Amino acid sequence: MVAFGKKLKETQIQEWQGYYINYKLLKKKVNRYTQQIQVGAENRLNVLKDFARMLDDQIEKIVLFLLEQQGALASRLSDLGEHHDALSQHQDGSRISELQEAYRAVGHDLLRLLFFVEMNATGLRKILKKFDKRFGYRFTDYYVKTRANHPYSQLRQVFKHVGIGAVVGAISRNLAELQDHQGSYISIYDQPALSHPDPVVDSIKAAVNRLSHSTNFLEFLGKHAFIMQEELPSPSGDQDVEQRYHFTSLLLNLVNTFLYMVNTYVIVPSADNYSLSLGAAATVCGVIIGSMAVAQVFSSVYFSAWSNRSYLKPLVFSSIVLLVGNTLYAMAYDLNSIAVLLIGRLFCGLGSARAVNRRYISDCVPLKLRMQASAGFVSASALGMACGPALACLFQTNFKIYKLTFNEDTLPGWVMALLWLVYLLWLWISFREPLLETKENLVPQEANAGLLINCTVDNGSTRPLLLNSEAKQKDENDDQELDNDDHDEDSKITHRPVTSIMSAYRLLTPSVKVQLFVYFMLKYAMEILLAESSVITEYYFIWSTSRVAIFLACLGLTVLPVNIIVGNYISNIFEERQVLLASEIMVCIGILLSFHILVPYSVPQYVGSALITFVAAEVLEGVNLSLLSRVMSSRLSRGTYNGGLLSTEAGTLARVIADGTITLSGYLGESRLLNVTLLPSLFICISSIVATCITYNSLY
Repeated sequence: MVAFGKKLKETQIQEWQGYYINYKLLKKKVNRYTQQIQVGAENRLNVLKDFARMLDDQIEKIVLFLLEQQGALASRLSDLGEHHDALSQHQDGSRISELQEAYRAVGHDLLRLLFFVEMNATGLRKILKKFDKRFGYRFTDYYVKTRANHPYSQLRQVFKHVGIGAVVGAISRNLAELQDHQGSYISIYDQPALSHPDPVVDSIKAAVNRLSHSTNFLEFLGKHAFIMQEELPSPSGDQDVEQRYHFTSLLLNLVNTFLYMVNTYVIVPSADNYSLSLGAAATVCGVIIGSMAVAQVFSSVYFSAWSNRSYLKPLVFSSIVLLVGNTLYAMAYDLNSIAVLLIGRLFCGLGSARAVNRRYISDCVPLKLRMQASAGFVSASALGMACGPALACLFQTNFKIYKLTFNEDTLPGWVMALLWLVYLLWLWISFREPLLETKENLVPQEANAGLLINCTVDNGSTRPLLLNSEAKQKDENDDQELDNDDHDEDSKITHRPVTSIMSAYRLLTPSVKVQLFVYFMLKYAMEILLAESSVITEYYFIWSTSRVAIFLACLGLTVLPVNIIVGNYISNIFEERQVLLASEIMVCIGILLSFHILVPYSVPQYVGSALITFVAAEVLEGVNLSLLSRVMSSRLSRGTYNGGLLSTEAGTLARVIADGTITLSGYLGESRLLNVTLLPSLFICISSIVATCITYNSLY
């Protein structure tokens, strides 16, 4: 992977070279500041002021050029508008085609401008992260707070591309009206459903969405998968990925995800009854459910490492282990052994191949299909979460075949064992092992990335705005002076995959740590809610296993509708950090409403508070993982110890601790179980809200 400074130089539009962020100069300044502070030649306050001034100058240069280009585009659109008005009076098919091409040319130039802004925004984020990492100071917090919230903010021009929307609207409207050469124009405002966007308009909208982090339902859903990607993916690099892509293999990974989630939640409604039938307390259900998560802490690591060499072998191993684990879980009833039951669940956890599923999507699915595949991963998980408890409703029977018992306790194990056997046969017959990437293949891909990007748009002329010939000459001299800078320790190390969990931990900035803690919190709160539901509802409301199963299935079915609302509406109105904080507060409110204090505990109180907690946690998960992917180091996008593994470990650890809390709280009696288990959830939730407020300005 090429260092960002080199990639910026290769992919930048040459005639605009002088107006890009001078990433090399800023990087060298950071290195020089580090040396000066170490020898005591400079104090931190002066460093902060000097670096902030340099960033202000760089942003001003970018923004003034951006405004100049926007003005040029607006002027061209105004001229084209006059031709359009004249054409509406006299129908001429050839002139309509010429006018369409003229609008498309403006669209291509707008694409160039959007790419220019995106590269500069990425460079600004990276240099801020580098500064914070070197000095251990939350400079990003200070800089964003003082610049972005100012009434004359230039930083917002870079990150929010103020004014570009009007240009996009003008191009879209006029191209839509010109589509019908007979003159029966269709307006995008009056009949948006009937207008068919031009390909260049689709490209512009995609670029705007990528730049602004605006999203639709599919993209928002895909963020839940937390498939780590490079910030600037190479178009040529995606060609090799297309050669490795195999739809049936992707489908098998999604089915694996679905079956594993069914396997996780199918036992939740009956776990307390199963433990009672084996002579244990009902609250031992926490250990039964949590033992799977304990094993998953370790399985995630070795499956992630295994996926560096193969995808088929770990999936086959996963299926076999899950087949054995479910068989042991079912046989524990006739063996009257709680130990066999727990061993079976441990085996199920050791078969968790979600790290392989994520890795396959990241490495073997083309970029143009990756968001759909990520959304499919999340949808499969949500569907499995709902189908697990729903499937448990069908197991209300009791019969024997030879010496094997089939009832509501054992049937989850037997049915899942059968499903994993069928899946294993399908996997062995249909999965195609993709070719692994080689270092030789990667080098030319990166080297050609800039050529490919620059060839996709027409060259346009620009007028110098800020830089005179002396400034340009100085910039060229700076580039020559800094040519060797890409060979320093950062360029050699920062883009290599990390090789140990400690190396990964050292890359975590305060913002990343807080977001991982938020992820831990939401998984802890959800696990407490789901895992103890059978015990709580039986104690307070005398619910049967089938009623608990229906309740949990209904909770699971809320996932996709909630994400549709958030993805299509809320995330396009509010910033992600605002949605994050609001969701945390709603989780906290849901937990507070769940407590049993003074008044008799009622079904509406329990169901209502559970719904608030669960829905808010689902919204929080998508926004949290989206922010994580932005603030996390690019070194964590590949390799064994990647960002997906870290988030999986944080969530799994939360589930383990939550299930342990349920079991330990059971010793105090079922009457105290609810409040005792909710207290840690409340404390962790409040702590996460405080931590989010502290790092709020770094989540930009």
